[in-house]
Amino acid sequence: MQDQVQEVLNKLRPFLLRDGGDVELIDVDDEGIVLLRLMGACGNCPSSTITLKAGIERALMAEVPGVREIEQVF
Repeated sequence: MQDQVQEVLNKLRPFLLRDGGDVELIDVDDEGIVLLRLMGACGNCPSSTITLKAGIERALMAEVPGVREIEQVF
């Protein structure tokens, strides 16, 4: 599952880079919880929660079977 998550993140990365940010995959646990770290401009942006939940989480849940939730690591 970790490889599938990374593939989706690689598709989303250009959009984050365009705004001066990036995302790092920390871990995917056995329960389908994905731990991510937003970096650069995304790390301290007031909209980072929206980016994480409405953008990244939605894409991962749609494209990777078994992903249940995204959690941000600081």
